[in-house]
Amino acid sequence: MTFAVIQTGGKQYKVKASEILKIERLKDASDKIEFNDVLAYGDDSSLEVGAPFIKGAKVEAQLVRNGKNRTVLIFKKRRRKNSRRKNGHRQQYSLIKINKIFNKDGSIFAEASKEKVATK
Repeated sequence: MTFAVIQTGGKQYKVKASEILKIERLKDASDKIEFNDVLAYGDDSSLEVGAPFIKGAKVEAQLVRNGKNRTVLIFKKRRRKNSRRKNGHRQQYSLIKINKIFNKDGSIFAEASKEKVATK
């Protein structure tokens, strides 16, 4: 089972090929996305760890869709002062599918199966 650890949006994700992942919204997201901030990659027998990143390694993904999460309500009330404030927030996200994981030599370490991604 091959995997890679990437960093995007201030967070780290352990990804596998053909996995669909929900990350923070990418600003300039085209159909094909490359993540060059690879912290580690490996499989059952070997592991390559960077310090902090592995130079030359990358993860290639495809944008499935952009969207917004459910509303999170922020309600603040001060007792006995008739003071209250209600606010809502919907966090934006990008749904991506991991296609390929490249090792530091530039060769393909893991590749997704050729299935069609259904978009809503």
